[in-house]
Amino acid sequence: MAGINKYSEEEITKRFVPKNWTEKQASSSWMLFKIMAEFVDGFETLNAIGPCVSIFGSARTLPENPYYQLAEEIAAKMVEKGYGVITGGGPGIMEAANKGAQKAGGKSVGLGIELPFETEPNPYIDHDKYLNHRFFFVRKVMFVKYSQGFVVMPGGFGTMDELFEALTLIQTGKIGKFPIVLVGTSYWKGLVDWLIETMGKEEKNIHLEDMELMKIVDTADDAVQHIDDFYSKYMHQLSPNF
Repeated sequence: MAGINKYSEEEITKRFVPKNWTEKQASSSWMLFKIMAEFVDGFETLNAIGPCVSIFGSARTLPENPYYQLAEEIAAKMVEKGYGVITGGGPGIMEAANKGAQKAGGKSVGLGIELPFETEPNPYIDHDKYLNHRFFFVRKVMFVKYSQGFVVMPGGFGTMDELFEALTLIQTGKIGKFPIVLVGTSYWKGLVDWLIETMGKEEKNIHLEDMELMKIVDTADDAVQHIDDFYSKYMHQLSPNF
């Protein structure tokens, strides 16, 4: 934690160092080119991957954790249905999902992110389908643009960020109504109850029908079935990944 705090202090301090006009312009222009390059690299790499499902979850989940094993099973079953699997490319749930997809013979995609405390990408990503991002917002665009559904395993702040990004975009009509599956009733029930009772009924900050955008399940079969049922009437339009 000390390392993270030190990094934060350095970043904050940089914001207060005076820069002249030339330095500001040069910095902004270079940042713009880096952002453009990251988008181009992502589009060129992922344009031909076919239908995929993004699986989100904690990087801290250990292999002996039942959720790790469940993520691996879900990914393998998604591959059997003709979908590839996209993860954040790291350890934990992400590793489990990539592992399940690769072992089942499907496409295994990793969208990594440069962090001061991040590890190397997990070894179960297809060598030609790994992207290492500098910017979180570019990475989230790739998740949303190339996913036909989202499976959300237990996770932390990053998982919540990805979940609510997808919900917000669907709710506001910025993307289509893709299926979102939350795995683990005991993990998600408290959050879902709060969203319904406090955010919905008490404060009326969402419509209660918005909660229908998510489905909570506990098994791999139910997770896959929900996404497969959603697309069953469109399957003639989807090309399998293998």
